Amino acid sequence: MKTLTAIAGALALLAATAIGAAAQDYPNKPVTLVVPFAAGGSTDLVARTIAQKMSETLGQQVLVDNKGGAGGNLGATFVSQAQPDGYTILMGTIATHALSASLYAKPPFDPIADFTPIVWLVTVPNVLTVNKDYPAKTVQELVARLKEKPGEEVYSSSGNGTPLHLSGELFKSMTGTDMVHVPYQGSGPALVDAVSGAVPINFDNLPSSTEFIRSGALRALAVTTKERAANFPDIPTMEEAGVPGYETNTWNAFFGPKGMSPEVVAVLNKAANEAIQDETVKKRLAEVGATTVGGTPEELAVHVRDEIARWKPVIEQAGAKIE
Repeated sequence: MKTLTAIAGALALLAATAIGAAAQDYPNKPVTLVVPFAAGGSTDLVARTIAQKMSETLGQQVLVDNKGGAGGNLGATFVSQAQPDGYTILMGTIATHALSASLYAKPPFDPIADFTPIVWLVTVPNVLTVNKDYPAKTVQELVARLKEKPGEEVYSSSGNGTPLHLSGELFKSMTGTDMVHVPYQGSGPALVDAVSGAVPINFDNLPSSTEFIRSGALRALAVTTKERAANFPDIPTMEEAGVPGYETNTWNAFFGPKGMSPEVVAVLNKAANEAIQDETVKKRLAEVGATTVGGTPEELAVHVRDEIARWKPVIEQAGAKIE
């Protein structure tokens, strides 16, 4: 028994030594940043902006890999099952780490137990837009139209179980209206159909809709946060537009698989914090409505727990559930 105990102890020491050595050399090859939505959306835009700067800091490329589907759950599940060596990390969102646990009857992962928190990156307003030729020009006009045609109008989002899907369901619940949800595998494809008029009503993150709003291809009816967006001060909040108490937003953060070494987490945390404090990066993110946050892995862990608790009653009130 003493021999087995000694062998086990020696193996544990060797493993710890190997992990420590690997952490000292980290990173010695490219890091894959999984974005769990299609290219062209807000999460993708923020990820690529930050990844480019981090590549300079780390001396290795941070490569964005879009794995969209199931409201972000496909990409998040992929990362949760990856090796915890720091070479596969996730651009997590409110969808993957706050909503999924309550929205899905059988969540594919535990947002707390199956991941290692790295850093909270940004918060982002959501926005309700309509195609430029759509008859409704205000939220109240939209509500009136939906009440005249219950269940006949359609709205798009970046996917089932996303904060944008929930934004639409909450809007329906709080305005007493009904419209059909059309989920996409990311904001990019949803915006294509919003601009074409195929699905004229859209709930999106403000960053990915910014250029379409500025060009006039989409008409912004309201942002979903308590305060107006600094880059679009003329767009009213949902509350100002006539839906009292309405508020939703989203956020992005880096997570790795469970079991990552603190040393590797520290390297990524430092590089990410430096990236979002870079003036060029900060300016680019501010231009599309994203507010930088930063901080420690521990602060992100607390934020995730708080968000799960905050959104659970909202999801229950909206009656949103995905089997």
